[in-house]
Amino acid sequence: MSPTIFQSLLTPSNSMDGDSPLRYRKPNFYNSSNGNGYCYGYDYDYGYETMNMKGKKLGLKGLIETASFMKWGFDDVVGVVVNHPLPCFFMVALLFFMGVEYTLRMIPSDSPPLDVGFLATRWLNRVFSSSPYFNTLCAALNTVFVGMQTAYILWVFLVEGRMRPGLAALFMFTCRGILGYSTQLPLPQDFVGSGADFPVGNVSFFLFYSGHVASAVIGSLDMRRMQRREFAWTFDFLNVLQMVRLLGTRGHYTIDLAVGIGAGFLFDSLAGKYEESRKIYSPLR
Repeated sequence: MSPTIFQSLLTPSNSMDGDSPLRYRKPNFYNSSNGNGYCYGYDYDYGYETMNMKGKKLGLKGLIETASFMKWGFDDVVGVVVNHPLPCFFMVALLFFMGVEYTLRMIPSDSPPLDVGFLATRWLNRVFSSSPYFNTLCAALNTVFVGMQTAYILWVFLVEGRMRPGLAALFMFTCRGILGYSTQLPLPQDFVGSGADFPVGNVSFFLFYSGHVASAVIGSLDMRRMQRREFAWTFDFLNVLQMVRLLGTRGHYTIDLAVGIGAGFLFDSLAGKYEESRKIYSPLR
């Protein structure tokens, strides 16, 4: 091998200049202790400088001197903001909501909950309250959408032979039943019910969390996996209308809908992990 090629293999690429040192930290699991329990090692490789800390006894001063943040420079900070704007946004949001949380006035125990979604849909609640026929029509259309979700999940399982959406729905509704029974929230004030709403017949239901929303998310995620993007966007649009209606009728609190969205993603992911685990280990086959 020529010296030029050998040198190029040992020399880091210039494209890495300015990147955070965190990117080049590589744990070394060999010879990481000298027997007294204090010594361990890391190989730091960033830019053109290599620091080997194998077998070095670290005290408090040593830990501070070799801490990762001690090697951060202005370029690193700028690089984080430029290349990772989303985590930076969440950091600012964290600080903002910490200030909100520690300074807001708590809702008294004898007062109804404060729900921002209810405040934003007061006009719609008045429409549903004053127009029973319109309320029944919207409830019936919402029930049709729930039927679409159920039909899709059953079709995928019975016809296409794929079980992931069905598993996700089973996980989701089971967890919803446990949580909904564990904390039974009061029915919101100004609730506008309908016998045409699902479950049909003005029966009782769990408020936390929304199975309507979570089931629609599960169906939409599966459609995207199967490249059925037009159907997925249709489900998403109908799900948004469904959430607006549920807020307008006071059928769910805002937190029920938000957690319903998260539950759809969570249980779809868990169902996928379950499928993968069965491919690796399947004692029943």
